Amino acid sequence: MNENASIYFIDRHKNSDVSGKTAFVEYGDEERSITYLELANKTSQMIDFYNTHQIYQEDRVAMLMFDVIEFPVIFWGSLKSGVVPIPINTLLSHEIIETILNDSRAKAIFISCDLLDQLSEVLKKSEYIKHIFVIGKKEHSFIDFSEQLERSKILEPKNVTQDEVAFWLYSSGSTGKPKGVKHVHGSLKKTFDTYANQVLGIKNNDIVFSVAKLFFAYGLGNAMTFPMSVGATTILLPTRPVPEKVSEILKKYKITILFAVPTIFSSLLEFFNNNWGEEYVNLRLSVSAGEALPKNIGEQWKSLTSSEILDGIGSTEMLHIFLSNFPDDIEYGTTGIAVPGYELRLVDENNEDVGVDTIGELLVKGETSADGYWNMRDKSRKTFEGEWTRTGDKYIKQKNGKYIYCGRTDDMFKVSGIWVSPFEVEQAISSHPEILESAVVPEIDKEGLVKSKAFVVLKNQKIDENQFENLKKEIKDFVKEKIGMWKYPRNIEISDELPKTATGKIQRFKLRS
Repeated sequence: MNENASIYFIDRHKNSDVSGKTAFVEYGDEERSITYLELANKTSQMIDFYNTHQIYQEDRVAMLMFDVIEFPVIFWGSLKSGVVPIPINTLLSHEIIETILNDSRAKAIFISCDLLDQLSEVLKKSEYIKHIFVIGKKEHSFIDFSEQLERSKILEPKNVTQDEVAFWLYSSGSTGKPKGVKHVHGSLKKTFDTYANQVLGIKNNDIVFSVAKLFFAYGLGNAMTFPMSVGATTILLPTRPVPEKVSEILKKYKITILFAVPTIFSSLLEFFNNNWGEEYVNLRLSVSAGEALPKNIGEQWKSLTSSEILDGIGSTEMLHIFLSNFPDDIEYGTTGIAVPGYELRLVDENNEDVGVDTIGELLVKGETSADGYWNMRDKSRKTFEGEWTRTGDKYIKQKNGKYIYCGRTDDMFKVSGIWVSPFEVEQAISSHPEILESAVVPEIDKEGLVKSKAFVVLKNQKIDENQFENLKKEIKDFVKEKIGMWKYPRNIEISDELPKTATGKIQRFKLRS
């Protein structure tokens, strides 16, 4: 039996009730769309397209593209062909993109035309790229993807097993060099069977929008795997998800499920304070991942929109969310419980299970776990331990079974011999009415002792030195009262913005002195 993932997600819709339904809409001045039947045909043409350019089964191709109609065509067309697509974060530095291209040994690259000029030197230096396929209408000397595809024949999907590598994703990570994470065909449907079906409850009539881009594991599930499983419609945004555009999309397309990250929900709340209206009432559910959702943001969102945010955690290694709140069981300030199909453990430094209300590293077991890292055997062995995958996240499990996020393993530190969770302190600080967001790191004081230091972004940027001195004292007292004397930040600095990954994760290592 052919277990190619494209058959389930695309070809089974060809003769169904959704064949003529819109699968994707690309938001912009020149709105474009594609139906499920058109998607089936174009992805089947990709097989002949690859044959023409002598790109064969198990070859790797890079995708350096915005969220446009061609993205699902190329991604799923590659899977149909047995070719391994590697979506790449368009916001990465040129140096890292060059590293990824050489590390993956991609034979070809699909690139949005607006990225051509700025990445021309990177492409010239690539050791393995043989073909450059351009998406868009800009003048260039390379192969125009759309024109070439139109001349290609429709062929049948390549025969693969569910355990064959389907695609790679390079982990963004909050530190260090990106790692090539290999995922198999069978994992894609399993993310639907677990989270999308049993937690999210996505339906055929849903219209979804994901702030997270398609080159992320989170965005790939949100905007492709989940809606395509049930024949729903996805709205794609090629540009940055600024509040004005997100709000326009919510209104224009009557979005029912919004996927975002905490920083976006925070900025949307600021925007909606003066702009919320009845035109947004179609929104039935929101989802947050990427980093733990502060309690105050969840409560404010619910109060304003009358819709809940499901806070969850996933990873590039596990492909999507495995720990989550549920629509009928939400406790803001927690990340909920295990998604059906997954098992969780919290362990100490000796790999022993910890008890209730004790900080431990989170391990997860489930069928969506990656096949390993590319060319990183030691990293693979340390992360993928038999059936268990290390997340690198620290959590506490409450008596009621719900998990509370404490921070990345590398971000935790001790003050007076007691573990401090930077996220706990940040959540306390950010609940202060004058603070937009914050980041907490350890700092060595003049006596050589470890204390906590906070970087804060103010809602009101126009504040003089005296006002800030008063605010610092107020914040310290505020935190002491909320979470304890030893945890308050001894030093506080104002920042215009905090360093983050493209997924919205705070890069605390960049703030450490």
